[in-house]
Amino acid sequence: MTTAPQQDQPPEEGAERGGNNAHQPRNPLHGVTLEAMVTALVEHHGWAGLGECIPVRCFNVDPSLSSSLRFLRKTPWAREKVEGLYLATLRAQRRASPRK
Repeated sequence: MTTAPQQDQPPEEGAERGGNNAHQPRNPLHGVTLEAMVTALVEHHGWAGLGECIPVRCFNVDPSLSSSLRFLRKTPWAREKVEGLYLATLRAQRRASPRK
């Protein structure tokens, strides 16, 4: 016989992914999709520049958003490189922008 979880129990690890930004207020990747990251990187670096920064076939040979997303979703090490480059690009853009 199973019982329903009590309401005052903390959520299980990973259960907070439901869009609640309170658990990760300073994580710049929280809520950013892989598609948004790749699109922003292509707009900033172009496909050729992205292929130089991260030398993978999906960026260098007949690049497209759909083929890149398919590869990155299956390849954790490549996705980590894309996330790192995205964060570095955000930092560079913040440094370059004039302060208010």
